[in-house]
Amino acid sequence: MCAAEGISSCPCTASELTKGSLRLALVQRLLKTHGVRSYTVHTVGLKLSSEGRPIPLGQLTLHSPELVVRGAAGSVAATVTMGARSGSYLVLVPGGGEPQTLREPQQVANLILAARLGGRS
Repeated sequence: MCAAEGISSCPCTASELTKGSLRLALVQRLLKTHGVRSYTVHTVGLKLSSEGRPIPLGQLTLHSPELVVRGAAGSVAATVTMGARSGSYLVLVPGGGEPQTLREPQQVANLILAARLGGRS
C-alpha cells in the first residue's frame, strides 16, 4: 500500500491508491453495520509550473487515502490508513498514543468500536 509506516500520507501510484481504497472500504462497511459514520479522504497534489512556456505543465501527486471515523458528537474518533511496506491497517485513535498496526478489517472495526464505547465519542 502507499502510506508511510505512520499515519501521514505519502505519494503513491494509482494501483496502490485503488488497493488502499478497496481495503478501507471493507472497514467502512463493517463500521456502517454498527451505525458508525465514516468517510474516505483522497488527497491529490497538483504542482503547476510555466517556466516560460505559454501552457503550464502540471505534476500530479496522488496521496494514500485515509478513512476518517466520526464519533457521535461529530469529533474524529479514529483515522485509518494503509502501511506502505506491510500492507497493514494503521489505526490512530485520539488519545491512544502511537498508531496501532492491524492485519484484518474486522480487527480494525473492533478496535474503533471499543474506542468509541470507552470514550463515548
